Amino acid sequence: MFESIALSKSGKPTLLVVAHFKGEKLDKDSAALDPSGALAAAAARAEATGDTGACADAFPDAYSRAIIVGLGDRKTFNASSLRAAGAAVARRIRTIKEPRVQVELTPALASLKAADRVKPDAAGCCFAEGLALAAFPTDEFKGAATPKKNDKLALTLRASDNAFTDGLARGLGLAKAANLTRALSNTPANIATPMFMADQAKRLARLTGMTCDVISGPALEREQLTGLINVGKASENKPCLIRLAYTPNGRASKKGGRSAAKPLVLVGKTICYDTGGLSLKINNGMVGMKRDKDGGCAVLGAMHAIAHVIKPDIPVVALLAAAENSISDEAYRPDDILTFRNGVTVEITNTDAEGRLVLADALCWACDKENPAAIIDIATLTGGVVVALGSTFAGLWCEDDKLRAKVESAADATGERVWRLPMHQEYRDMMKSPIADILNSNPNRKAHPIQGAAFLSYFVKDNIPWCHLDIAGTHAADKESGPFSPGPTGFGARLMAELAGVL
Repeated sequence: MFESIALSKSGKPTLLVVAHFKGEKLDKDSAALDPSGALAAAAARAEATGDTGACADAFPDAYSRAIIVGLGDRKTFNASSLRAAGAAVARRIRTIKEPRVQVELTPALASLKAADRVKPDAAGCCFAEGLALAAFPTDEFKGAATPKKNDKLALTLRASDNAFTDGLARGLGLAKAANLTRALSNTPANIATPMFMADQAKRLARLTGMTCDVISGPALEREQLTGLINVGKASENKPCLIRLAYTPNGRASKKGGRSAAKPLVLVGKTICYDTGGLSLKINNGMVGMKRDKDGGCAVLGAMHAIAHVIKPDIPVVALLAAAENSISDEAYRPDDILTFRNGVTVEITNTDAEGRLVLADALCWACDKENPAAIIDIATLTGGVVVALGSTFAGLWCEDDKLRAKVESAADATGERVWRLPMHQEYRDMMKSPIADILNSNPNRKAHPIQGAAFLSYFVKDNIPWCHLDIAGTHAADKESGPFSPGPTGFGARLMAELAGVL
């Protein structure tokens, strides 16, 4: 859609963007931006409904064109309304091709009651997120049979309000991170192997001053990373654990400072392709399984935002458990019993419940080696969470009240909705095996999404705050929704980045 999106004050803006609420005239301060009256007249036309994202064009004297975008009903207005407005403006700009944009939404927002008001920096952030998320390109893998268009705009944004401008910069940075997540999600398994994902982490480390280590081959054996070894051994593309680490200001941790604080650890399920293994997926069940790595993609996106935008004053460690779940005479089997790094034994009942096995390795590593302040794991873990919550909310499990409150606050800030599901000893008992410690999947399917979380709980030490996010229903959209076109949403990248800033 756009070649680039950036802030710039050079050149005269050609497009003005203002806003109004449903069923209302343009506020007086917005109308005053155009002495000719064209803005006010356009806002009074029938198509200028003020519905969220509804756009009407005007032709004021000082600009080639103006867009009046709707913010919806005052009673239901929230930050996500601004993301939808940003997305609508992006799609309109794609049609009218005006590259230099003056965004003046603060007059309309100032007319809200104090209790309903969104601060200018937060407003700018949400608007820019919506605009840049909607501009995500979907043509990377188009080839010679698709005509190439060389009409992409180098889009520039500006605003007169300094706080709103700061928000625009933050929003563009967060959206760039989410769009990296989406681009990785779209990359198919014949390209995005475990080592490809490792290379992406190394590249990000080089660009940002972070450090990256890849544990593979014999090192997996030495570190007793049993889940990765077994899930990945049937594939010619071998598994690995990818560790990417951010330290404040790029420095090594120093005793006594915040850089010496315990790190936030982000753990991502990175199954680059999932055939189901010997418990083979049937019919069209494998279509889309290139996205079974989306937890790891979200973690990489979060680290991009952490290094470029958030820059927290605590360390952050990312662990991507990367493997392909394939089939061969090397494949692990139902009935196998695996012994994990922490001594827990697991009876395999279903090789298609593989994501929790590689996550178990990363969780053990995080507890043993990282001395974490908190652990967040994110995964496309269960179909059951889709049954429970659809595509509206991601499942959240967290028994630590303080951590859960911060995760929920970060989710509210980014519009990535999460819903708490229960954890109880009875669910953990469901995972008990008659011949090993636990099963990797209970065949009775009761509380299916909770089974996954209950399994993972056996690999996190009791004294470490831990949150599990199951994004199987939210990591991809099947239709246009807000700023998202059909395809990956990058869910979790912005959330985890925001969390790093407040932990």
